[in-house]
Amino acid sequence: MSKREIYEQKTEEILLPIVEEYGFELVDVEYVKEGSTWYLRAYIDKPGGINIDDCEKVSRRLSDILDEKDYIDDAYIMEVSSPGLGRPLKKEKDFKRSLGEEVEIRTYRMMDKQKEFFGILKEYDDSTVTIMQEDETLKTFAKSDIALIRLAFDF
Repeated sequence: MSKREIYEQKTEEILLPIVEEYGFELVDVEYVKEGSTWYLRAYIDKPGGINIDDCEKVSRRLSDILDEKDYIDDAYIMEVSSPGLGRPLKKEKDFKRSLGEEVEIRTYRMMDKQKEFFGILKEYDDSTVTIMQEDETLKTFAKSDIALIRLAFDF
């Protein structure tokens, strides 16, 4: 397991009881480098959406524990936020919750002369995702071909 994965896993273990105590859902934890700065990001949600006060409560509790445990070697910035409208589907629970919803899929390579697809999420398993496109045809993608899958949103 990489250092990044270890940090994400340990942080998730710390966060889970905190967010559950507040009745929130832990959507994702990521440890990423942007430019020369490391970020530890936690995404939380609840029915009706997360607000700034919710993020602040979780952030304060997490910050205290991170200071105490001190398992991250690098200097980093910690952020707690809502996953936002364009939340990517990463975990089993994300796919399950999104069945029947419209999703956007971006592929690594061209498929049928395009790299972006929209449709209703119909099925998924460990290795594939199937959507129903606007013309009512089913299209199945190997997860390894998908660069991004997220809920679609219209403005």
